Amino acid sequence: MKTIRTSRLSQAVRSALLLAMLPAAVSAQEASDEGITTLDRIEVTGTRIKTSEAEGLVPVQRITREDIDRSGLTSVADVVQALSGSGSALNTKFNSSGNFGFPPDGSGVGAGSAQADLRHLGAKRVLVLVDGIRWVNEASASGVGAATDLNTIPLAIIERIEVLEDGASSLYGSDAIAGVINIITRKDFDGISINAQYGEYGEGDGATSTIDFAWGGGNDRVNYFLGLSYTDQDVIYSRDREQSSFPVPGTGVAFGSSGTPTGRFIITDPNTGVTFDITPNDGANDPVYDPTQTGCVRTDDYHCFATADRFNFSQYNLLLTPSERMGAFGQVRFNFTDTVTGYAKVLYNKRESTNQAAPEPLFFGPEAGTGNPQADGIFISALNPFNPFGFDLVSADDPNTPENELTLLLIGRRPVEGGPRVFEQEVDTWYVGGGLEGVFDAGNKSLFWDVNVAFSENEAEQTNYGSYNIRNIALALGDPAACAAVAGCTPLNIFGGPGTITPEMLAFISPVVRDRSQNKLSLITANLSGSLFDMPAGSVDFATGLEYRELEGWYQPDPITVAGDYNGVPSLPTAGEYDVTEAYFEVNFPLMADSAWGKKLDFTVAGRYSDYSTGIDEFTPKYGLRWQVVDELVLRTSYAEGFRAPSIGELFGSDSRFDAQLDDPCSTPVDPALTGNCAALGVPPGYSQPNPQISVTTGGNDQLEPEFSESWSTGFIWSPSFMENTDIADRVDFEVTYYQHEIEGAIQAIDAQTQLDLCVETLDPLYCSGITRAPTGGINGFNNRLTNLGVINTSGWDVDLFWNFPETKVGQFGVSWRNTFVTEYEAFGAAGQQQPQGPGIEVVDSAIPEWTSNFTTDWSLGGWTAAWTMRHISELREDCGNAVSFPVCSNPATSTNILEAITYHDLQVSYRFADLHDLRLTLGVNNVADEDPPICLSCSLNGYDASTYDIPGGRFFYLRADMRF
Repeated sequence: MKTIRTSRLSQAVRSALLLAMLPAAVSAQEASDEGITTLDRIEVTGTRIKTSEAEGLVPVQRITREDIDRSGLTSVADVVQALSGSGSALNTKFNSSGNFGFPPDGSGVGAGSAQADLRHLGAKRVLVLVDGIRWVNEASASGVGAATDLNTIPLAIIERIEVLEDGASSLYGSDAIAGVINIITRKDFDGISINAQYGEYGEGDGATSTIDFAWGGGNDRVNYFLGLSYTDQDVIYSRDREQSSFPVPGTGVAFGSSGTPTGRFIITDPNTGVTFDITPNDGANDPVYDPTQTGCVRTDDYHCFATADRFNFSQYNLLLTPSERMGAFGQVRFNFTDTVTGYAKVLYNKRESTNQAAPEPLFFGPEAGTGNPQADGIFISALNPFNPFGFDLVSADDPNTPENELTLLLIGRRPVEGGPRVFEQEVDTWYVGGGLEGVFDAGNKSLFWDVNVAFSENEAEQTNYGSYNIRNIALALGDPAACAAVAGCTPLNIFGGPGTITPEMLAFISPVVRDRSQNKLSLITANLSGSLFDMPAGSVDFATGLEYRELEGWYQPDPITVAGDYNGVPSLPTAGEYDVTEAYFEVNFPLMADSAWGKKLDFTVAGRYSDYSTGIDEFTPKYGLRWQVVDELVLRTSYAEGFRAPSIGELFGSDSRFDAQLDDPCSTPVDPALTGNCAALGVPPGYSQPNPQISVTTGGNDQLEPEFSESWSTGFIWSPSFMENTDIADRVDFEVTYYQHEIEGAIQAIDAQTQLDLCVETLDPLYCSGITRAPTGGINGFNNRLTNLGVINTSGWDVDLFWNFPETKVGQFGVSWRNTFVTEYEAFGAAGQQQPQGPGIEVVDSAIPEWTSNFTTDWSLGGWTAAWTMRHISELREDCGNAVSFPVCSNPATSTNILEAITYHDLQVSYRFADLHDLRLTLGVNNVADEDPPICLSCSLNGYDASTYDIPGGRFFYLRADMRF
């Protein structure tokens, strides 16, 4: 695992020196705002050195307050996810409770949260800072999260957001493999500001209301700021949009669920030996079963189950989840002397959100594949007064009646009488921080120092209505005498149509499930920065510091879940903690200044040593070169090694489960080349997979090693002087950056579909040992554990243009055009098996577009301003899977569906009334062209990729008023 790091260390140093002649990365936005060398003693993301020479060593994108207001968005995550370099991440457009289950990393589903992904490397590989200090990870109420919920940070308190899209473990420690998001809060704010916004979709739904209050002021000694924020986002149901109103868009209920309100029964009659796959006729609430009828043409109250009988679960799902967020933030800064300042900060944020899924299905029998032995091995007594078949329904795994023959393969009954599953989250976040900072002279040099302490906590509780107790269900379906001996037990009728499960039956089987989790972060840091000594080309500047932090997390599911009695996704408690002590340094050496080779050449080296109580002991270096060839041209390059320590959930996460949509290669029709292998796995000829939803067991692994990474970026920024202050431009900046990330030992589980396919293709125990099958051939066990996988490689280009036009009689225009091109993305398992992700591919509710682009033109004249933004996402392709025979699969011959390229247009116009307390009224429309997201066949539940496209589609109108006093 460490070979990649140690064997390439010396090579990296040599490469860094050679790469001085190559273009390298620098932030065009910073160059545009500040000039190339005008920064004076402030700290920027990407370096700890508080000097102008250190700026721009790596690409840092700055999102200003004006950029945030221009977007019309009301969430930090939505703003960051709109960047061209962002990848797929959780947001409030994911209806993520219910069937999402528990991811292998022990983080839970994060229902209602919103995260950020950079370079498509995952949210847990992005470090979130607030004013340069780590922010607490989320508590999802279903696990111990490894990523930050950006909904815990109110948008109203933000001055700007700085996004570093480069490896930064040497500067900031673990989790910064893909980059850093540093949120800078408002400090120098004078007066009162009230901001209110209301928006909704063209269909009249999805209303979002926000109101923000800001108050600040101060004098030479003290400075204070208070921010209050409230956001309320309304629900949009899947049934309210044509595309999401069916499980597979355009196919009706073709791929709906086999858990239906009337029930699906795959049983073997012990009297005849005939196996049936039948369902009651509509209206047959007390169906009569005739054992003498053996075909599908029947005269009793049943017919053979067919596609048309499947249940349309989409009618109950949500496209946009309701979310209410309230936040309060205050900070005060006090100048004790001219050289020493103290500060204190406090934040409280509360989120109340809701997810909803279709009524929870009851699946019984060996073909159910739920992973719950009480369901897979259930016994339904012939004495149950509602059992129409006249014989015991016995599962193959029933330990109580091993002498009986198998009579039950699968029952799927959805008790719509109990209503939908509703998951309500309450999430509270606390942050308290304080510190001292100052400057002192050492000889003729000034040294800057700061000491910081912070305590933060994120606690979540999720209450689930509409789920069921499988132990009570088994009791109510068994011998009525045993049921009568238990208080409240009423024999259960799962054999009739909707309405046959009475309120008394529901009262016995319907619990209220409450899950809780918490993440805590405590830290103390001390930093020192300044100049060491002078060299012929300038001063040698440095930064160094110490950091100590403690992380603690736990997850406590409901007692019925712990007992294994929950019919839904099972899980066990998780708890763990660790601490880490770190020391870092960063030094900038001026190698050349004002010579024939150019104006300035600087070499920067940084390193961080980390000592974890879990036994991890690592050093991560970083090297960079900055060559200012002439005033208008700067070249940059950097090389960094990084690591990410396993999270609490990854280390200590207990057994849990998620429900995956898997296509069994051994299901009819079978590839002739796989027939022998399927037989060897115990699959009988003619087997047809009855239920594509397979329960996959996951869990943590305390033997995990850290992930190690190498990151390299190179590029240039060119500000042509011949265009500066001319008739066509005030200033033009052109930036090109090449990036490359390699992660070895990535912590994740192999893609479940890939594992199943490789098992059938190779029969290799490496893939098959975790997959078990029932005697009928169906998958009844799937173990998919965390491990250190092989390698993730990704590379690409950022190409950006910034053009400020001179002011004219018709106003002043500006252009910002950001582009990201992903040229490579490959992920390999520990044994070299390639995962399905790649450029231009949609898979598992996430996409890696080959080209994403944001083009913004802004205009101002007097009190008027306007902006027009185009957001482009290139074409994607996905495997059609079982949808290959339907018209929605664009290329059935290759089983490929094309998600066409899409361009969104956003328009905003505002006017400032200077005489009315600077009242600014803003009217905006996002998605002016009324584009709908392309159909996604492989995406969960709603037929959309909620992390790539505007969901739910359609125009979004908003009106905002901003007044200052």
